[in-house]
Amino acid sequence: MRGLTRKRWVAGAVGLTIAMVGLTACGSDSNTPAAAGTVSIFGCKPQNPLIPSNTNEVCGGNVMDAVFTGLVNYNPDTAKPENAVATSIESTDNTTWTIKLNDKYTFADGTKVTAESFVNAWNWSAYGPNAQNNSYFFANIAGYDALNPADPDDNPDTKNTPKPKTDKMTGLTVVSPTEFTVKLTSPASSYPVQLGYTAFAPLPASFYADTVAFGKKPVGNGPFKITSGSPDKGFTLEAVDGYVGPDKPKVKTVQFKTYQNPGAAYADMQGNNLDFMDQVPDAALVNDGYQKDFPGRFVNKPVGVIQTATLPLYDANFKNDPNVAKALSLAIDRDAITKKVFNGGRTPATGWVSPVVEGYKAGACGEFCTYDPAKAKEFLAKAKFKGPFTFATNSDGPGNVTAATAICNSIKNALGVGCNPKVYVDFSTLRTDVGDKKMTSMFRTGWQMDYPSMENFLAPLYVTDASANDGSYSNKEFDSLITKAAGENGDASLATYQQAEALLSNDMSIIPLWYQAQQSIWSTKVDNVKVTPFSTLDLSSITLKG
Repeated sequence: MRGLTRKRWVAGAVGLTIAMVGLTACGSDSNTPAAAGTVSIFGCKPQNPLIPSNTNEVCGGNVMDAVFTGLVNYNPDTAKPENAVATSIESTDNTTWTIKLNDKYTFADGTKVTAESFVNAWNWSAYGPNAQNNSYFFANIAGYDALNPADPDDNPDTKNTPKPKTDKMTGLTVVSPTEFTVKLTSPASSYPVQLGYTAFAPLPASFYADTVAFGKKPVGNGPFKITSGSPDKGFTLEAVDGYVGPDKPKVKTVQFKTYQNPGAAYADMQGNNLDFMDQVPDAALVNDGYQKDFPGRFVNKPVGVIQTATLPLYDANFKNDPNVAKALSLAIDRDAITKKVFNGGRTPATGWVSPVVEGYKAGACGEFCTYDPAKAKEFLAKAKFKGPFTFATNSDGPGNVTAATAICNSIKNALGVGCNPKVYVDFSTLRTDVGDKKMTSMFRTGWQMDYPSMENFLAPLYVTDASANDGSYSNKEFDSLITKAAGENGDASLATYQQAEALLSNDMSIIPLWYQAQQSIWSTKVDNVKVTPFSTLDLSSITLKG
């Protein structure tokens, strides 16, 4: 995810044990020509202020990825993690990790990136009263619980959670300006793979002086800096002079343009007034129309993205009743919808993990991802809530409304009950209601992997109280298996993750819809366009022609 529910990805999965991650980061080539020219990119309205620990969706995440560089980057071709700010990430027990830094990185304000830049940022992000969306990603660091004391009456409505007695996790220790250690509460063999995700980005000292101002115009340590813009109109970014990372950009300026109507963006693409669109509208998929409109200037490739429908288990109609979810899932004709709406550009999902990651196992959903109207009616007959149903979606995403209509039509035809789309004006507005737990119906969700791991398709979405657990799903056995898998290596870890995934079919509160391929297009003005396994544009590769 993002664009979807959140953020990012793999095409080739990576299995890490105890050792260093990827390649050692290197300084940029002093002979590299200075960046020049402007590239414009399709964008959407970010849900939240642009703070790494609070940005957990695509609209803001794509901007953040250009502005911040983490401990690791993900290879734009393979999605393998490669050291960036980190020169090494090592452990002898998968529990205590020693992280050493390249001392050449600076923030856009000229201050140095140090071990404290990471440790202070992670502590602030994990501190409960700061209420950050990505706080969950620090939950396995020793001392996290002290920053997030439990509500004594276990009732979130009463808001009696006590103030933490500390604002620092015991598991983080600054050893020197270029070294810090992380102690986890339990072994996590794939921990280094996670560390390229936005939540783990460093923050400059200026952040703490005015977090509100920072959220409008963040100061990062990445290849670009924001020079102007707003969520409603988009953002203008400029390449940072002297950036030392290996992903040094070749264009000077990048403009993320916010569109509420994907059709308008496609028209701008046809007029050469927009340079890149990450996903074409559904109408352009018909008979591969986008390939005819943009000959030699398109890509069609599988990426680490899955689309789902989530049920709000906090709503009385869906709470403690898996029958209604099973009925709805059995009533959705995925095969027909992916062919008719997306011209075969999507693949019916049979589970919750994308096929592009290591450990994917077809059929994890079992019978419930198969279209079966008769069986769907049997489960609806046993359900407490029998409809009518609605399906909430956002109108600013390509194909969303058409797909929601098709899903509802399939449900109506199979179950003989009412179902209609509930259309939100944009993704940000939908995500606000989702985040505030205001949903009373099925709603569109999707996941663009944050890092290349099977764990990323399961833990952040379905572990109890996890950061992207939009429907409030909870299963103690699932939680236990996820913890167990994190401490295992190789095939043993993947097998345990598969066991956890299989449990999701017992409840079916999150309905798999389809795996996504990326159909991106670009203008005649640009060259060397590369779409990553995360479905994002590699801004370090793109160039201007002539």
